Amino acid sequence: MISNRAGRERLIFALDMVEDMKGVEEWIEVLKDHVGMFKVGKELFTRLGPPVVSRIKESGGEVFLDLKFHDIPNTVAKASEAAVNLGVSMFNIHALGGKKMMEEAARSVRECSEKMKLPVPSVIAVTVLTSLDDADIREIGFDCSTAELVPKLAGFARDAGLSGVVASAQDVSSIREACGEDFLIVTPGIRVDEGIVGDDQKRILTPKRAISMGADYIVVGRPIRMADDPVAMADRISGDIEEGLGERVRH
Repeated sequence: MISNRAGRERLIFALDMVEDMKGVEEWIEVLKDHVGMFKVGKELFTRLGPPVVSRIKESGGEVFLDLKFHDIPNTVAKASEAAVNLGVSMFNIHALGGKKMMEEAARSVRECSEKMKLPVPSVIAVTVLTSLDDADIREIGFDCSTAELVPKLAGFARDAGLSGVVASAQDVSSIREACGEDFLIVTPGIRVDEGIVGDDQKRILTPKRAISMGADYIVVGRPIRMADDPVAMADRISGDIEEGLGERVRH
């Protein structure tokens, strides 16, 4: 039987739309016992900086730093060391930065963690953003579909020594085939109900479906943040995750 804790630990709440530290603290207080990790993205980190990570950690929470580093290898390596020193549990870089960039990031994280005697964070690569579909990537210049591009990028990330990838749950099966069962898959673009007006996510799935297909973590923002009762919604999603885990075990 899958425990309630198993569902909660796989739920990452996106703190993307919070305006100030007071708002961060309010969300932490509300959800710290109902989610496994808090995601700090570009908007929030640019507004509040490293103190937002410190505040989450002081509360006992874990942090997924979602800054999607993408630059020359040395710059990304140095940024990765900075992420280690912040004490985050997970952070991401862009697979399209190339294998050398990913290798340098992985090496820097291992060496910095050992030197500072800190836990080694999971370093995951962004494959194709869930806001992009086949037409979008062809417009960019790729002569393939997202279904073909994603496992190729995931394989590069695995070979470079990264822990896993960020990818749509629709790509989980192909990633598992390319990279194995121990490779982490973190899935954004999660929606509890279909048809949210004005949504910019194109390749989405429900929590239960994403987990049952093989995702390890799901990132949820709007469905919890916009709920009348955010705690109840977080608990509902944790339950959906547990059901998805149960289906995966049975299969």
